[in-house]
Amino acid sequence: MKRTGPVRVSEGRACELLRSPVITEKSTMASEHNQVTFRVPLDATKPEIKAAVEKLFDVEVTAVNTIRQKGKVKRFRGRIGKRPDYKKAMVSLAEGQSIDVTTGV
Repeated sequence: MKRTGPVRVSEGRACELLRSPVITEKSTMASEHNQVTFRVPLDATKPEIKAAVEKLFDVEVTAVNTIRQKGKVKRFRGRIGKRPDYKKAMVSLAEGQSIDVTTGV
């Protein structure tokens, strides 16, 4: 079932969707091309992410790409543990738009 029309996101859900910005060397290089990377919940959809970014930051989003990162299996003092899975969203902004991720929402 495909949804038609714009997606509406409440203020609380919008804040919940954008958990934190990803600040790495790769995401910093992408910011030169009007892209911002956020950590989002595993159940977040692309239309929800787009609506949340547009609502919270008052910018125009052209595209949203997502990636699901599986958690690594690591050892600590001989015991095996697993890091949690997470999802990243790379948000492309319209020309002339920008988001300063170093400040709070």
